[in-house]
Amino acid sequence: MTASQNTSTTAKRQPLSAPKGVPDYVPPASATFIRVRDEFARQARLAGYQHIELPIFEDTNLFARGVGESTDIVSKEMYTFADRGDRSVTLRPEGTAGVMRAVIEHNLDRGYLPVKLNYYGPFFRYERPQAGRYRQLQQVGVEAIGVDDPLLDVEVIALADRCYRSVGLNGFRLELTSLGDATCRPQYREKLQEFLLKLPLDEETRHRAEINPLRVLDDKRPEVQELLAEAPLMLDHLSPESQAHFETVTGGLDELGVPYVVNPRMVRGLDYYTKTTFEFVHDGLGAQSGIGGGGRYDGLMAQIGGQDLSGIGFGLGVDRTVLALEAEQVQLEGVDRRVDVFGVAIGEAAGKRMSSLIDALRASGIAADMSYGGRGLKGAMKGADRAGARYALVLGERELESGQIAVKDLANHSQVDVALNIEAVIGAMR
Repeated sequence: MTASQNTSTTAKRQPLSAPKGVPDYVPPASATFIRVRDEFARQARLAGYQHIELPIFEDTNLFARGVGESTDIVSKEMYTFADRGDRSVTLRPEGTAGVMRAVIEHNLDRGYLPVKLNYYGPFFRYERPQAGRYRQLQQVGVEAIGVDDPLLDVEVIALADRCYRSVGLNGFRLELTSLGDATCRPQYREKLQEFLLKLPLDEETRHRAEINPLRVLDDKRPEVQELLAEAPLMLDHLSPESQAHFETVTGGLDELGVPYVVNPRMVRGLDYYTKTTFEFVHDGLGAQSGIGGGGRYDGLMAQIGGQDLSGIGFGLGVDRTVLALEAEQVQLEGVDRRVDVFGVAIGEAAGKRMSSLIDALRASGIAADMSYGGRGLKGAMKGADRAGARYALVLGERELESGQIAVKDLANHSQVDVALNIEAVIGAMR
């Protein structure tokens, strides 16, 4: 074997890692991830939101038109490539534009309104990876499309608040503002642009101010924020309609007891937001403190080829919620329980009988597993502990001869012997 062949063989044996900025969720941490994601989706279903499964990638034009070409997401962060048919496609960076495309394509907006949908899964942005900021991020979202009713805004915001509280999170705050509507945004944009272009901005920021001045307000650099201290605020320039809309939203949240703070300087990273805009912030996460948010979007549907209908929605970060739970030291109940029942069989004949019993328990809707590999009683019981099982079933030659099985309650360390059949075993665990 030559030196080059030896080097090549060695290189092939090197372990591979996940792409930079893409987290793995492996047991036991994956149990918390699944619990958070599924609980968010469950809360959405309780509020009447039906699931929609979206493509992982879409036509690039959908995001360029829907999200906004001047946004950092479109201009810097999208994973865009040409497929084998030389079509430009993009891994989805967010969910709202895809939902709107699906609503239009499948005529969901032609029936009863609002159309209420929820979705979850991975989204992709080429960002600088750090704690809570990933290139593959996981979100649960909802969209309520077709009705411009401030009480619908209240429902969506209250639903997001309930999602976080349902998993035991408390140390967050809701920040709220209004970004106005088509009757007041142009005048405000002109005032803001006039203010910005008088500042000593760098060339790239000045260019952004000329194209979309609201984007400048989202600049996180301290030196830029210092320059923006006296910038005009959208809340001071709302139309009477937008002002009334916002007051109804805040009044509705007050009525439901949902706490919030008004943040007149908040700007979300997507161009389609109008009127009500909100973000949930958790200071325990450091720089990446946002754990979810959303807002209303007038004009988005028309912009991507549909009716001129309004909508409102949110995207909640599952990754960041998991980190926030860790920061608050919240342990979700039952996430360390892989199964409810663990079978311990001693001997080949007992193993075959236990395998049949475990299968019957699963068919009855009971999470169950068993020891494999001919382990002894002590080693097999360690498996029951690691599985977080509430009950252990012990079956050996003596139990087989007597036609019985031992049911051990691992919580109170008690044991009963019952007949070796599925009905008796289930009865002993009640």
